Amino acid sequence: MTRPIPPHRPLVVPGVHGYASAKSVHAGQRIDFHVSSDRPYDISVCRLGQDADSRRDDVEISDLGASAACVQPIHPGSYVHVERGLPATLPLSGLTLECWVMPWRCTGERQALITQYDAPAQCGFGLFIEVDGALALYLGDGGTQRSACLHTGGPLTARRWQHVAATWDGQWAALWIDGICTGRWPSTGLVFPGPAPLRLGAAGERHGADALADVDLAMPAIYERALPADEIAARVALRAQQLPFDPAVRACWPLREGRGDGVADASGHQRHGRIVNHGAWMIRGPAFDEETEDGGDPFAAPGQRQGLRLASDDLYDCRWDSNHSITLPADARPGLHVARLRFDWEGREAIYDITFLVKRPADAKPAPLLVLCAMSSWLAYAATPFARNQVEDPVWPRRSTGLPNSHPQAPAFCSYTYHHAGQPSYFTGLRMPWPNASPAALYDPAGSGFSQWTRLERRLHAWLEREGYEFDLLADLDVHANPELLARYRTVVVNGHSEYWSTPVVDAFDAMLKRGGNAVVLSGNTMYLRVSFDEAMGVMEQRKNEDRGADPANAELRPPAGPFGEAFHSQDWARGGQLRAVGRSAASIIGLETAGWGFADAEDFGVYHVAEPGHALFNEPHRLGLERGRTFGHAPGGGLPRAIGHEWDLSTATLLRMTHDSPPGAALPEPPAGLTVIAQGIRRVPGAMDTYLDWHSRVTDSLDGLSAEMIYWERPQGGHVFHAGAVGAAWVVGSDPVFDGLLRNVLHRFGCEPL
Repeated sequence: MTRPIPPHRPLVVPGVHGYASAKSVHAGQRIDFHVSSDRPYDISVCRLGQDADSRRDDVEISDLGASAACVQPIHPGSYVHVERGLPATLPLSGLTLECWVMPWRCTGERQALITQYDAPAQCGFGLFIEVDGALALYLGDGGTQRSACLHTGGPLTARRWQHVAATWDGQWAALWIDGICTGRWPSTGLVFPGPAPLRLGAAGERHGADALADVDLAMPAIYERALPADEIAARVALRAQQLPFDPAVRACWPLREGRGDGVADASGHQRHGRIVNHGAWMIRGPAFDEETEDGGDPFAAPGQRQGLRLASDDLYDCRWDSNHSITLPADARPGLHVARLRFDWEGREAIYDITFLVKRPADAKPAPLLVLCAMSSWLAYAATPFARNQVEDPVWPRRSTGLPNSHPQAPAFCSYTYHHAGQPSYFTGLRMPWPNASPAALYDPAGSGFSQWTRLERRLHAWLEREGYEFDLLADLDVHANPELLARYRTVVVNGHSEYWSTPVVDAFDAMLKRGGNAVVLSGNTMYLRVSFDEAMGVMEQRKNEDRGADPANAELRPPAGPFGEAFHSQDWARGGQLRAVGRSAASIIGLETAGWGFADAEDFGVYHVAEPGHALFNEPHRLGLERGRTFGHAPGGGLPRAIGHEWDLSTATLLRMTHDSPPGAALPEPPAGLTVIAQGIRRVPGAMDTYLDWHSRVTDSLDGLSAEMIYWERPQGGHVFHAGAVGAAWVVGSDPVFDGLLRNVLHRFGCEPL
């Protein structure tokens, strides 16, 4: 059961949106669907059929009938809720509100920093950033809001740590920024905290928590006395590295937890808090020093990573009620399914699909072949969860910047886009809509027919079924939750765009190979970036961050990233980013490493050229009759789909040829033994957005358009790998007789035969 939150400003998103209670479910189990709709709709459950480009072959499993409109609001915005505020009816003898703050914006809606304030009738005190960026203090009697109780001081600066304080000694009140008084006025009335809860990063309005802040906070504290100028200056000099040792402290939250939703009060008054809507730990604190080395330990240097990042659009769990449910038949066929909602949209029928995976019953005998669904990567690209509905198949923009939003204030961030105020996005919620996972979703370049996620991966599923292969489907999320699942299989297929992997999944996959298992990799950009999950499997974390001293001129070549120094995950305190940085390079496990991308135009997609025509995979048991240089991996006649595009992988040996120097202290690996390049993926004509990477993931020149390599690797450490080296490899399955014949030979070599 989702934990409820205190009253919170609601936001109604127009249209039809929904998610399932689980991303995957066993046959025979129940699954629920959580829907918000401002119009009537019909809903059914379908198993996706053979045609990846239409819905006509989908099989209806259950008709759940007609449903009336049922709007369920969302409640975005993170803050800290402290139920035990200062005593409501005892007047204060003095007051200081103090914290370090880095605002991500200094314009737009009002932002609260430290408050015991519920407008309009329970207004005690509050430290705010006003709409023009000015620091402001409200001192009231705990009752009705009065404009005369609010005073402003000097302006804050966006995206820079500043120490702020508000003081009141019973006669005068003042506002301070970095130890400088920016406003002072007489204030002789009594100040009562009132009955509102304490909040950090929010204040109360009629509907609950509001005035949600886009800030980084560190060491907020409340004193029942006014700190004088010299003591404020001393606090500024400490840069949040020392607790205030003062008997007048009534609450102090060091914000050093680094994980979880609990916030401890260090004052002794037990004013512990709870983070609502997650926030972000493991950020650069006020004392962060870019030149300090951490040696892989995020806490090696005290004060480096301290504080909590809040965002007014943080949302990772809609907390919607279940509208519909189904208990799947025990004999339900494994496969990708959808809850399909049909409704009227601007006079035409529109469809909204909620994708989920049905697995074999938990006690069923495993099939000879396992196909993994790259759901971690689907989640990473899940921008605009509340995208505006449309009738036509949506085309997702490059780098998954998202579709038009149904509401301008609805969350739109994903691992490739920032929060509304510019904060880096490190988290994705699993109890959220993910319209990018719709089987109808396409991807740029528009008009090419290229897709990712569900639509891309199901091509292989349909081909295996047509060919008569028995196979199981699991999500990589399932393997993360139970890594022992891979021990049941000898041959595992990695499919589509399988970029994001957790370390438990990587290690389980490597262990499967070391036991003599086989890997079929029909993916590019594979096993590149690390993710982790919270214990409830409700939130996924990934961190992409700038390098130390990164050149801003190269920013457009990189996906949106957080600042240097924030690479450590809050869920496990381990370094994030590229898996090779944590000792798990894809090349050491599956033979190839990410080497670049190009997705400007449909014509950017290239093809494979045979390099080793005598290799067994081209000849056993089906002789494909290929000669050196013969092309494949394309539709008949060389048209689309073509395999070599979007993103691709190359061998260590080739990447070393593309690496002309190394950063200080960086080492280059030895190419692995036993690896054969059987085909080369070449893109003769450069595309407008081409980027080629060297071993260190730095931009380099291509080797005459060599983009991908197809390999067979007998690993010295055990196991066998066939790796196609390109995202588009999954796209050509079923469209190219040569590629299909090669895939049959690969499966035969790995002991998988059609029934």
